[in-house]
Amino acid sequence: MSGNGIIVHEWIERVGGAERVVDEFADLHPDADILTLWNDHPQRYGPDRVHETVLARLPERGRKVVSLPAMSAVWRTAPKRLGQRDWALVSSHLFAHHVRVPGVAPERLFVYAHTPARYIWESGLDDRGRSLPVRACAPFFRWLDRRNGATLQRLAVPSAFVRRRVERTWGVEAEVIHPPVDLARVRNGARRSADLDPREQNVLASLPQDFVLAASRFVPYKRIDVAITAGVATGRPVVIAGCGPDEGRLRALAAGSGAEVRFVIAPSDDLLACLLDRAAVFVFPAVEDFGIVPIEALAVGTPVVVADQGGTRESVSARSGIRIPDHEPSTLRDAVARAVRLDPATCRRDAEFFDSARFRSEITAWMAA
Repeated sequence: MSGNGIIVHEWIERVGGAERVVDEFADLHPDADILTLWNDHPQRYGPDRVHETVLARLPERGRKVVSLPAMSAVWRTAPKRLGQRDWALVSSHLFAHHVRVPGVAPERLFVYAHTPARYIWESGLDDRGRSLPVRACAPFFRWLDRRNGATLQRLAVPSAFVRRRVERTWGVEAEVIHPPVDLARVRNGARRSADLDPREQNVLASLPQDFVLAASRFVPYKRIDVAITAGVATGRPVVIAGCGPDEGRLRALAAGSGAEVRFVIAPSDDLLACLLDRAAVFVFPAVEDFGIVPIEALAVGTPVVVADQGGTRESVSARSGIRIPDHEPSTLRDAVARAVRLDPATCRRDAEFFDSARFRSEITAWMAA
């Protein structure tokens, strides 16, 4: 896509599937500025390329629920100070698709919607939407979001699961483009255990054998507690990797479970790749819009246990994973036993379809159409 364009993203974090998508956008369009509400990883794209909004300078910075009432208005006004643009490529999972960029016609506003905001549309899948402030404001936010979503002419989503949600909430059609998985990065990282810093090498060396792995942000809807249940049901040790506000609750559950549970907080990309490679099975029970980390596990030959609903129904086949309908101990025991018998080579082959090169090709064709 030629011309003077801009990339728009909700907020920039150190880790996250949405950030992987924006990484690809940034590589595809190296001359495009990036506009975000706030930037919590300044090293990711360089300081001169990223522009923050006024929310980055207020006490509400980073407080997503508190900032919610202001976000739509900020997205409609913030781009004005950056001048006219020919096109905009938007990564949205809350209100970024409300953006109004001077000079950008509706047919040149390309929105990759990870999902309509689960806070307000799918509170049953995301506990953050059950808080009193969000519930009180949800009817207005749904009206506002439906009004803005209905105007989108160029819309892509990560899965057919999200496409159906978009049709229900915004009343528009979308094209499915599965998100990118950097298979080479994960596979190379799994081979670089000797290059980890001494602290991470010690972490890796101290881990038990044949463990059940869970890895994600520590928030309730990710259902990391199910991995602890799987450890109890199978008698296997459990490793939980990530970070987030739910850490205290998870540690309490682990302490009372009787299972051997190890926490690896905020692992580097290479350490996470090594964990994925050494795990007996990766357990990912959340109902997700797609689910990138299970594909990363498959990339190094590790079988997965995933939810039998959501995006993982599309990304994980019976050849490389087990889909579970519930989280009962007997279900988990059977699923793990079946998963560890799956062929690692088949797991690696199944991951190939989701490689980043395929994503870049499909995004380029979508924007050129």
